[in-house]
This record gives sequence, structure tokens and C-alpha cells, in this order.
Amino acid sequence: MRKDIHPQYHEITVVMTDGTEFKTRSTYGQEGDTLRLDIDSKSHPAWTGVQRLMDSGGQVSKFNKRFGGLKF
Repeated sequence: MRKDIHPQYHEITVVMTDGTEFKTRSTYGQEGDTLRLDIDSKSHPAWTGVQRLMDSGGQVSKFNKRFGGLKF
């Protein structure tokens, strides 16, 4: 195997969205860096089962107005 072609593998701290943190080993950043998550398994709808609609500029209401009468 060739030397010096692999990234450095070191310990970092991961901070979840609720503020809890844990240590893990990663190639992210430098030794001792902190990775702050915007989305994780405690807040993402795929894991929580709670769906939140983010209505950007009335797009959801515009869609419902246009296609709300369709029956499946």
C-alpha cells in the first residue's frame, strides 16, 4: 500500500441539534475539532415521523389551491 495517500483519522466531537455531544473518530477537520449538526436523527422527519411543511413564498398554499380538488 502506498504511504501518505490516506486522510488523517482522528478524534472529533459531534454536537447534535439538541445540544448533546459525543466523541467519534473521523477524517473531518483536525484533531479535537467540533462538528455541529443542523439535521440529525432526533430532528429529521424520516426518523421522527413528524412532517413539517416549510412554506417558502406561499408555494404550498399555491399548490393546494391548484391541485386540492384532485381525488385519488
